[in-house]
Amino acid sequence: MIRTSVYVGVSVDGYIARPGGQVDFLDSAEPIDDDMGYGEFMASIDILVMGRNTYDWVVNMIATNEDVDWPYGETPVMVLTHRALDVPPDLVDMVESTGLAPRELLAEFRSRGFQHAYVDGGQTVQGFLRAGLIDELIITQVPILIGQGIPLFGEIPDDVKMHHVDTTVFDNGCIQTHYRVLPSPTLQP
Repeated sequence: MIRTSVYVGVSVDGYIARPGGQVDFLDSAEPIDDDMGYGEFMASIDILVMGRNTYDWVVNMIATNEDVDWPYGETPVMVLTHRALDVPPDLVDMVESTGLAPRELLAEFRSRGFQHAYVDGGQTVQGFLRAGLIDELIITQVPILIGQGIPLFGEIPDDVKMHHVDTTVFDNGCIQTHYRVLPSPTLQP
């Protein structure tokens, strides 16, 4: 079985981005030397699956800011899309695209030997969650209310019960909570 994890930053009111997709508020907390576990988390995954909007945002951020590099290192990235994907030449060996549904995609990942997938992007996280295919959530709340935007969670057919693993409060006011998603009788992988 492949393990699936979400590692995401949100505003206190639960938004992952402003209505136009901007995530500038994530940097509103004072910086700290600690990467809040991101490096350790990235070292634990084999592949990252993200939605098209997230991919386009990351590629645009890199193209318009010479100080920003590809944030995923050598980790393979699978982009969920039904449209042709323009991949920059330096990322061709790391980025693929697919139109597979979450369940079929995880079967593909298993057949390729992947054991731990990072699920990223609002619609992608919501789709995997609705399908009962998220094993853990690591959510970092940034101490800011933005009032409107793109929510991390959307509608789900049933409750999703979770077990609290731990919570870390950082010196900059960010609060990171780690949950393990409990099996649901109606949302089975």
